[in-house]
Amino acid sequence: MASFGPRAAAVLATAAELHRLAGPRATDEIHLSVPGFAAKPNRREHPQVVVHQLSIEPGQLGYVEGILATNPVCTVADLILRLDRYPAVCLLDSALNRRLVLDGDLPELHRLVRGRRGALAARDHLAEADGRAQSPLETRARLCCVDGRVPPDVLQLEVRDHDGYLLGIGDLGWRRHRIIAEADGREVHSAPDAVFADRRRQNRLLNAGWIVLRFTWSDTLRPDYIPDTVRQAMRTARIRRS
Repeated sequence: MASFGPRAAAVLATAAELHRLAGPRATDEIHLSVPGFAAKPNRREHPQVVVHQLSIEPGQLGYVEGILATNPVCTVADLILRLDRYPAVCLLDSALNRRLVLDGDLPELHRLVRGRRGALAARDHLAEADGRAQSPLETRARLCCVDGRVPPDVLQLEVRDHDGYLLGIGDLGWRRHRIIAEADGREVHSAPDAVFADRRRQNRLLNAGWIVLRFTWSDTLRPDYIPDTVRQAMRTARIRRS
């Protein structure tokens, strides 16, 4: 970045990576905005640099780990105009969950996307954001359920016994049917201690009369699988009650 001058700023996916926001796919490209930079960078000298001419307002830049970049609100606004629905909502959920974007910032996000290309879809993405989602996998599983017309009625559902003891927390919950779903990310759930803890928690929940579903990233790539599985669990729950 130094060769582009002191006013060169990281934007878009590069800024999101600096802020450690989930959502856009990681690439080897470096996205910069350079005021007054009209020429294309020499691809031989800078094969990974993409220079954008973005309109950045005063106060929208700051330093992240010593690198000038757009702030989280500006970064999110610029990206949700360009991303498809799933990565856009994952990005928003990540920003809200990590409190890099607050509920009070949502009107500003609406202002920043207004009148720009992609604004209509971006407003829809904003309407679907939920900062309780703790990972992109949870967001994707929730959106699959929404699309399949079995949306969860609560996220991060705490299940307790009659004495108030916490039996477990479900990433997605359908309280009336006593169903919870866990989004099993490889990094969090694959360690031996985590596997044993998951099994103990699942046994407690099953013994308390809850149906426990588990979904992985590959499940979200099959549009009908997750909602169909939830509907089958709902049918099972109704049979148990009858």
